[in-house]
Amino acid sequence: MKPMNESHLAILRRHMVEVIAIHVDLASEEIGKDKLDERVMAAMLRVPRHLFVPVQLAAYAYQDTPLPIGFDKTISQPFIVALMTDLLSPQPNETVLEVGTGLGYQAAVLTELAGQVRSIEVVEEFAGHAQGLLDQLGYPNIEIRVGDGSRGWREHAPFDKILVTAAAEQVPQALLDQLKPGGRLVMPLGPEEMQRLTVTDKDQEGRPETRNLIPVRFSRLETVA
Repeated sequence: MKPMNESHLAILRRHMVEVIAIHVDLASEEIGKDKLDERVMAAMLRVPRHLFVPVQLAAYAYQDTPLPIGFDKTISQPFIVALMTDLLSPQPNETVLEVGTGLGYQAAVLTELAGQVRSIEVVEEFAGHAQGLLDQLGYPNIEIRVGDGSRGWREHAPFDKILVTAAAEQVPQALLDQLKPGGRLVMPLGPEEMQRLTVTDKDQEGRPETRNLIPVRFSRLETVA
């Protein structure tokens, strides 16, 4: 069988976005909306997910499922990537901190929508690969570093928005401290068997308020001693 070409991949990507739309409609009661922001859906349509998975899994890249990427990590299900991005609502004039770069797929979606993205990855091999791929794809507004994401990136704080792609029992205090008043943080919270996707909004006085959405399952947020 001959390999898929760009036309085939574009069709599969469109199908992925259509499946996301169906999934959103089915989960509308839990997430409070029946469709996602058109900007988010357009970004999902543009970013070539097949380049952000191991080569042997590229044929499965546009299925609505997580895929293994090594080091006991996965690339998130496209529906979850789209939903978390929509909930974060990154804007062109904003700076976003991402915790958990992986191979860079979520970061690529964020760079389509935000003014500047800083991303922290604990696995050095992932960080280097992701930065090289994002540079190759022509995303100038992304910077990645290796480190403990729970500590944030103090040199570039405060951030308008923060997205965490790993779960913890509670929002790390350093991340709350580095979120601007009026900012928003999206991450999964809870023990492994009871994680829920959450949105934390910080009011203008700096007080955080968290709301819980759908059940999810993410790997744990790794910290470095």
